[in-house]
Amino acid sequence: MDFTNSGSARPLSIRNDRPGAYPEIFPPGTPIPEPRYQQQASYYQPPPPPPVANRARRGWASAPATYVLVGINCAVFIIMLLSGVSLMDPTTGQLVLFGADVGVYVLQGEWWRLLTATFVHAGIIHLGLNMWCLWNLGLLGEPLLGPVGLIAVYLFTGIAGDLLSIAVHPQIVGVGASGAIFGIAGVLILLLKSPLLPVPQSELKRLRQSVIYFAALNLIIGFGTAIFPSPVKTDNMAHLGGFLSGFLIGIPLLPRIGAARDQFVRRQWLTFAAATLVLLLAAYWVNAFWHPQR
Repeated sequence: MDFTNSGSARPLSIRNDRPGAYPEIFPPGTPIPEPRYQQQASYYQPPPPPPVANRARRGWASAPATYVLVGINCAVFIIMLLSGVSLMDPTTGQLVLFGADVGVYVLQGEWWRLLTATFVHAGIIHLGLNMWCLWNLGLLGEPLLGPVGLIAVYLFTGIAGDLLSIAVHPQIVGVGASGAIFGIAGVLILLLKSPLLPVPQSELKRLRQSVIYFAALNLIIGFGTAIFPSPVKTDNMAHLGGFLSGFLIGIPLLPRIGAARDQFVRRQWLTFAAATLVLLLAAYWVNAFWHPQR
């Protein structure tokens, strides 16, 4: 800046090379304004927060297959009640009427009972316990298997459990979703072992141990009712068949559990196609075992 003063009282000449900026020297008595950055600070508005990521889906959208399976089981039981079936203790005849698994009838051609029996329950307590287990395992398994995959596992393992029950003791009447529930547990025990899942390994280990404890405890209780006198009748072969078939289904799925979705879906379809073939061959063998050609 240039200052000129010839000795007379003349105001200072101030040159400001920055338009819009305050001068660096002011005449005596001139109030000094606040720096511009402080004035601007008093009017500062924080920027809007970044957009929030889409929240995780809840309710129906988060697990549609689990809702469907639980809903079908409950709907069948409601239809049974409206038809006069006992709430607490349906008779054997009533269960057979609504599609129970009866080996003698299945081996005579009523193979559809292998499927329908997985949706029929012997009373409200039986239904409530099975639906509680199905709900918890379904919510855990559906994000891994997808809706179609969970329904397929339910059906395949439920049928496999009923088929093993017929092979061992065709004279009993079997109902319930427990074989399919054990099947879901069997496939989860394998899939939750994958290191490719985007979940901390400590959490995966905890979930997997919970499923293992569930399966082991219920298998022990089931076989205990067969050894010791008990009012509870458990079809242990259906449980075992469902669990083993679920475990076997999980073996080919495990290598693709963390892969791209299209690769995993392709592996699922190949696995389910193979499972269909194995079930058909098993059904043929069971039928041939109990009806040998003479």
